[in-house]
Order: sequence, then C-alpha cells, then structure tokens
Amino acid sequence: MATTDLATDHGHVISSPTRSAFGASCAALWALILRDLVVLRKHAGEFVVRTLVQPFLLCFVFLFVFPKIGQQIGGGRGAGAGSFATVLVPGVVGISIMFQGVQSVALQMATEFGYTREIEDRVQAPCPIWLVAVSKVLSGAVQGLISAAIVLPIASVVHASGVSADISLHWLVIVTLVPLACIAMTALGLLLGTTFEPRNIGLMFGFVVLPITFLGGTYYQWTRLSPVTLDGWHWLQTIVLVNPLIYVNEGMRAAFTNAAHMHLYVIYPALIGFSALFLAIGLHNFRRRVLS
Repeated sequence: MATTDLATDHGHVISSPTRSAFGASCAALWALILRDLVVLRKHAGEFVVRTLVQPFLLCFVFLFVFPKIGQQIGGGRGAGAGSFATVLVPGVVGISIMFQGVQSVALQMATEFGYTREIEDRVQAPCPIWLVAVSKVLSGAVQGLISAAIVLPIASVVHASGVSADISLHWLVIVTLVPLACIAMTALGLLLGTTFEPRNIGLMFGFVVLPITFLGGTYYQWTRLSPVTLDGWHWLQTIVLVNPLIYVNEGMRAAFTNAAHMHLYVIYPALIGFSALFLAIGLHNFRRRVLS
C-alpha cells in the first residue's frame, strides 16, 4: 500500500511541471535581455562613443560653429540661434534613439543572420521563436533610453555663448512617451533587420534610413512646414506624416521643451500604431528567416 502510494506520489511529481510555460518563457526572455545588457556593459565605452558622435557634431556645427562665424540659422523666417537650439536639442535626442534602434537591432541581426549565424543559438532558448525577436526589441529599447539620458545633457551644453536651448522637463510625457518612442524605433530596427539581407545593409541606409532622418523633423518643427504648399495643399507637411521619426522628434519637443509641437493626442496613437505595425511585420519576417 505504501509502495502504491509512493508510486502514485512519485508519478504525480513527475507529471506535474515545476514551472508553467508562461513562467519558462518569461525566464528565457529575461535571460536573453540580460545577456544583451551584459554584452553592452562590457562594451560601454564603444556604446557611449557611438551614441555621442553624431549628436555632438550636429550641436557643435549648428549651435557653436555657425553662431561663431555669423552663419544664419533657421532660414529667413527663423527667430534666432536660441530658438533653433530649442528645436535642435530634442531633435538630436530623437535621432539618437532612432539610430540606436537601427544599430542595436537591425545591424546586429544582419551580423547574426550573416556569417556568425549566432541567431541559431538564440532560437534554441526554451521559448517561442517570436519571443527571441521581442527580446531584441526590448534590449534595444533599453539602450535607446540610455542613449537619450546621455545625449540630452550633452546636447544642452554644446553651444556658443549666448546660444542656449530652452529646456523644460515635462515628466509625465517623459516617462510615458520616451520609452514608447524607443520601442517604436527598435521595432523599426527589427523590421529593417529582417527585411534587408546582410549584403544589402548599405541600401537600407541609403534608401530608408537617410530619407527618414532628413524628413523626420530633426532640424525643424512639423508645425513650421505649412508654408511649403502646392496649389494650397500643404504637401510636405502631409507626406512626412508617414515618417515615424517625425512623431518621435515632436514628442521629444513636447517632453523636453515648451516649443510648438504636434498635438500629443496625435503623437501617442501614431507611435503605438507604428510600433504594432513594425512588430507584426518584423516578427513575421523573423520567423520566416529563422525557419528558412
């Protein structure tokens, strides 16, 4: 009788899982993210340099060199270097988040799908294939948050005397919109990294990243594009609405300044929509690339 009970109990122990499938997936997801963050810590110096070079040069040229040599900033309708600095500083924060998403996800995936084939090791984790891609997006979003925290104070102080950005922190917008922007940009990185073959990464920068950068409102506000018209149609102000970076940069202006910006009730839904769209297509492409 005791043996039967023991066998019964033993069978019950064997048949009962010690961890649910959801718990195992969460543990695997956290391990994948932690692995990326540990690698990031080991290459912290490279990460900081990579993050700061472009924003520093933008601010140095536009906010330090231009005022020193008397170069006009902002065009004929501009209100001066100080106003341009207020527009540019959140713009370089937004563009740093975008490039972090491209570099930490798209370029990394190009390497992992390419000659290293490291992706084959990752998909052996005890979790669904799509969760491996989500871990790349989330770890990239964390790197985007770190880059924003580094770039904002640096960009705010790199300027000539008498030229300064009017920084005003709106914390509710910061804690809600900045993480959302990071996820949207890393989701874009997932889409690009799973769409372009490793040998075509140069085309990705030339035909996708470059247009997104220059038409993403880094150097100007979306609200200032209205004078560009064609038979009364604000064509440029309308066309750039398909660019996710315009919402990121306008959101950064809402978060860090009092400058005019796109309405927040447009920015939040747009970023959520772009995040969902990029994730849906990116996850589909990721699964296809892994299983092919």
